[in-house]
Amino acid sequence: MDVRLGQLRTLLAVVDAGTFTDAATVLGVSQATVSRSVAALERALGARLLQRSTRHVALTATGTRIVAQARRIVEEVAHLQRIADASRTEVLLGFAWAALGRHTRQLQRIWAAAHPGVPLVFVQANDPTAGLSDGTADVAVIRRPLDDDRFATAEIGLESRCAAVATGGALARRRSLRLADLSRYTVAIDSRTGTTTLDLWPPEARPSAVRATLTVDEWLTLIAAGQAVGVTSEATAYQYPRPGVAYRVLRNAPPISVRLAWWRDDPPGHLGELRDLARRTYGWSGAAEGR
Repeated sequence: MDVRLGQLRTLLAVVDAGTFTDAATVLGVSQATVSRSVAALERALGARLLQRSTRHVALTATGTRIVAQARRIVEEVAHLQRIADASRTEVLLGFAWAALGRHTRQLQRIWAAAHPGVPLVFVQANDPTAGLSDGTADVAVIRRPLDDDRFATAEIGLESRCAAVATGGALARRRSLRLADLSRYTVAIDSRTGTTTLDLWPPEARPSAVRATLTVDEWLTLIAAGQAVGVTSEATAYQYPRPGVAYRVLRNAPPISVRLAWWRDDPPGHLGELRDLARRTYGWSGAAEGR
């Protein structure tokens, strides 16, 4: 049996994304490459894992069991890699969307002055753990609950929310908006790594339509085209200025808790100093300790 780790990762991408096309977008490869990889895995295992149709894919009964094991294998291999790389001389700080927004460069400058031989490198990873689970990152910036006991987190600051709207629309002519102003529009939501859910709105005033997105670029493209509006952190507005997209303050939206996350049983070196420096850049005072 010739099962390869890359094939397992491709299978998980298809399952998580829902289609071969969306998985190819997430992985940065062609749809044909994704199809060949999954087909090779099915041949190696001698079993059909996915039921394919023109619109979506679904797991077979065997595929469901295989995926559960594949997730464990991929994460365990990533953990082995982290152990092997423990002696490297850089700190990888993962993020899914917007790093630390306007605080990113300041933290990098302060860190570089204090640790000239240990670069602080920001790496983008489009998954809920911002690169922790697959070893892409040593520490991750998290803006949504991370309900996984393998990881510990500590709050470093708070960020306000803002609306993202098309520059040619009526909403862009206003200096600030309320959540209720967005209810009659289609709202673009990234349910895997984004900070927006329908729970932001009261049950009786929720948006009538939602457009699922997979990446920040796809999210911005929909909004610029006037096909959706979005709600996001102020960090996104700073990190992703985009022609056709206007960011407006949301007056009645709760702030977003920004946290650092790491493997509970394998905290990286310099963690305490990195946490303290990040808190100072945010002007943090009184946030909860790591849990």
